[in-house]
Amino acid sequence: MLRRDLELELARKDFFYYCNLLAPDFYKEDRKFLKDICEQMQDFYFSSDDVLIINVPPRHGKSRSAVMLTQWVFGQNVHEKVMTGSYNETLSTTFSKSVRNAIQEVKADENITVYSDVFPDVKIKQGDGAMNLWSLEGSYSNYLATSPTGTATGFGASLMIIDDLIKNSEEAFNENVLEKHWSWFTNTMLSRLEENGKVIIIMTRWSSNDLAGKALDHFNQEHKQVRHISLKAYQDDGSMLCDDILSKESYEMKVRAMGLEVASANYQQIPIDLEGKLYKNLKTYAEPPEFTDVRAYIDTADTGSDYLCAIVYGVYSGEAYILDVLHTIEGMEVTEPATAKLLHENGAKLAIIESNNGGRGFARNVESLLYSTYQTRKPSIKQYHQSKNKLARILSNSTFVMDHIYFPVNWRDRWPDFYKAITTYQKEGRNKHDDAPDALTGVAENVEGNKLKTMNKSILGL
Repeated sequence: MLRRDLELELARKDFFYYCNLLAPDFYKEDRKFLKDICEQMQDFYFSSDDVLIINVPPRHGKSRSAVMLTQWVFGQNVHEKVMTGSYNETLSTTFSKSVRNAIQEVKADENITVYSDVFPDVKIKQGDGAMNLWSLEGSYSNYLATSPTGTATGFGASLMIIDDLIKNSEEAFNENVLEKHWSWFTNTMLSRLEENGKVIIIMTRWSSNDLAGKALDHFNQEHKQVRHISLKAYQDDGSMLCDDILSKESYEMKVRAMGLEVASANYQQIPIDLEGKLYKNLKTYAEPPEFTDVRAYIDTADTGSDYLCAIVYGVYSGEAYILDVLHTIEGMEVTEPATAKLLHENGAKLAIIESNNGGRGFARNVESLLYSTYQTRKPSIKQYHQSKNKLARILSNSTFVMDHIYFPVNWRDRWPDFYKAITTYQKEGRNKHDDAPDALTGVAENVEGNKLKTMNKSILGL
């Protein structure tokens, strides 16, 4: 009896041991990754951290552990207010019922441990046990399950758990769906989070623009304490995360069936758009060399929904070093003086401006602003009509971009929109905007063209 009492007391204090005691067939002692996840969840709950993001392969227990955590948390604090959200009402209801039913389970076998053995004082309040909204005895409104189509009105949460918002790869490529998820999370869910409340986001990394990706960027920028658990099914050393759950043979079969991009998102936490991105490896620099020339390439906005992208770069030994970038959707009343300032402050000697559509007038106005504002005729403005196919140009110059164009080591922080536009650009389409890659291609074409001219002159002895 003493051993039994010790087991129950340990389960009250240790989350993994609680999981192991109630579900020993899954939460096995030798499944180290599960033990690590449970320990991280428990440590997060008691820490001062604000956000925990968990990206784990399917069938490896991420949602199950979230259900178990919710049960265990109520054992720690009967007044905890938990709100969970999933991609539809069915899934959110299933999550809710799993927690509620575990708390209500009646012991039928002395040899099987149930929730009431561990936490005998935690009970569902009579008459307040609806599927999606229920309370515990001695408390009020402890649990709400919702979704982007549901409601959270009138409920405050001290612990918020978002579990798998994206249904499939089609949703992962739908910018409107991803934006709706973020809007729901920020406008609805976060508005219900109480002071010092905690957020747990559990999902497959379908897209770099999914809720997990946006949350990582947002909360880090807000200087919140963020933890991130990201586990691959297929490890870097060739082993599997857990052979019992997914063997290497089964994984390889899934890769063949799903395709590499979908399998990488599901099992390797590599978003589809990153697996299929055009620019796989981009070079960076810490200290620039002594440049032989400083130039700029500017792709003006063709329509109101296009971005202007102006790139100033230094040239050294046939390679380009990006010095400054203007990447904005603002109108010409903003972009014309901003472009003039960019060119002047970076000492550009030549600026090539695409003259398609409104580019010709834009070039004239920038040239005029340089003189009227900075009393200079520099840089020399060259208008260029681009007649080649944009996508073909971007694709054919991508290798040169990766091999011969260098970005500042902190370019992600300096130009976040530009960074995202370049690093997530897809080689097989599905791109909402291509203005940044188009301007970068312009840089590549001009640097490569000058490099070839120099080589030809050398060959001819000129």
